[in-house]
Amino acid sequence: MSKQGGDPNHERGNDRRQTLASLLGAGLAGATLSAPGRARAEATRMASIPGDELFMRMAIAEAAQADFPFGAVIVRDGNVVAAGRNQGTSTNDPTAHGEMVAIRRFVAARPAGELKGTTLYTSGEPCPMCMGAILWCGIRRVVFAASIEELATKIGQIMLTSRAVADAAPFATISITGGVLSAEALALFSK
Repeated sequence: MSKQGGDPNHERGNDRRQTLASLLGAGLAGATLSAPGRARAEATRMASIPGDELFMRMAIAEAAQADFPFGAVIVRDGNVVAAGRNQGTSTNDPTAHGEMVAIRRFVAARPAGELKGTTLYTSGEPCPMCMGAILWCGIRRVVFAASIEELATKIGQIMLTSRAVADAAPFATISITGGVLSAEALALFSK
């Protein structure tokens, strides 16, 4: 093949890559929301309520023992029903984020359907993988300490907020509260 003529398939591949790069540059959330039907979840911002700091301190305590300082607890009716901490290094599992570990522990002990209506407290805003799992589980509320933006100053992050992920899930209804004890969660990164 001559260099002058070029490979039309290769050129189409470049076009696809350029289109993808421009979409990502414009923000994946924007691209997602421009999908047909403009599907949106009912993700609402919710103020902190009594008990949030108590359960967040438990999530932060899990984070203090983690491979990376991320921890989570799942709460139903004022009781912790599962807890997890990041175990990505110790288990050689890059999906072993605090939220994922807590969900796995919950479903190891009881039916997954019982996650519906629970609240998940996490020391860091859920990444897109964790937020997707939270939505599929039917968890009713997420409370996080440090935001994706704050975490990005300490460790690499996919810059897609939990709200953006939730807004792209038309099947889900979830409340999101952020910033509860954020400074305490971020302090774990300097230890």
